[in-house]
Amino acid sequence: MPLATGARLTATTTPSNNGKKVLLAAPRGYCAGVDRAVIAVEKALELHGAPVYVRKEIVHNKYVVETLSERGAIFVNETDEVPEGARVVFSAHGVSPAVVAAAQERNLDTIDATCPLVTKVHKEAVRFAADDYDILLIGHTGHEEVEGTAGEAPDHIQIVNSPDDVDNVTVRDPEKVVWISQTTLSVDETMETVNRLRTKFPTLQNPPSDDICYATQNRQVAVKKLAPHCDVVIVVGSRNSSNSVRLKEVAKDAGARESYLIDYAKEIQEEWLDGAKTVGVTSGASVPDILVQDVLKYLDERGYNEVEEVRTATEDLMFSLPRELRADMKKAGVAQQRPRRGARVSLDITPVPADSVLPAAGDCNTL
Repeated sequence: MPLATGARLTATTTPSNNGKKVLLAAPRGYCAGVDRAVIAVEKALELHGAPVYVRKEIVHNKYVVETLSERGAIFVNETDEVPEGARVVFSAHGVSPAVVAAAQERNLDTIDATCPLVTKVHKEAVRFAADDYDILLIGHTGHEEVEGTAGEAPDHIQIVNSPDDVDNVTVRDPEKVVWISQTTLSVDETMETVNRLRTKFPTLQNPPSDDICYATQNRQVAVKKLAPHCDVVIVVGSRNSSNSVRLKEVAKDAGARESYLIDYAKEIQEEWLDGAKTVGVTSGASVPDILVQDVLKYLDERGYNEVEEVRTATEDLMFSLPRELRADMKKAGVAQQRPRRGARVSLDITPVPADSVLPAAGDCNTL
């Protein structure tokens, strides 16, 4: 069974007598880049058997990593932990040229599962460095994606962690400065940082297209729509998942009375729901939907048996599997299916139109 699928909860649309309800964000969960990366490890295990090594976590989700580990994936921090000549998958967050070179030195058989949207940012960094720009990379120091991007042009890139970092930024030529960003950031905070940078460097150039990925933006927009009408918002996602952490922050900033980040439904504390009539639920872009279904089941058992989906966008983007894996599949005569589209089946729930007006928090009888 593919990792992203599993038993599904069919949510009821029958209004409850107690006024409790769930607003379920859409889009939520797996994005195309995550789906592609997870399938890459699954297919590598199917084709070549265990073990298959993975540098860093393939995606930042505890359940995904634990499940793939049980199937024979071995997660390592660096390529020097991989036996010479073995097979290794690079995570969806991308790697620097130095990591690629280290893998080649050990004669490793590599599968590059870097998200194509991250690869786009890498190419931007290389191009701007070739034109001798100072590149301001908005992102979080130490995050795998930032390390990989910065490694493309270390002499030209400096990392800007937050708007407060702007005062410390220095460049060689204020007329040749460009910003790029980590793909999983808060849109609002990123633009605040950009605005501060532009105040300091008026001719600051933009990247040719948005660096924050479509999935990150879509999930934040959906949360912003439902959060003002929720007593509590529960975000399913791991604490090392940048986009999941941002969803928790966005929910609170957008008006939710409180928001919480959990990996599993069992982590929900009963007191979080005290007095809560409306609970919002969403999940980060690296979260399989089976974990959301577990949360809905948990809430259903506590009287939240009316679920309405708040949809602000529909995603149908898919990426081809990594080139190296497609070559292996062709050689083995395996049909080359495209990654799953969203890896979900439809819930039996009532959709809320994107242009609808939601009720105030706790007022569940008017929606």
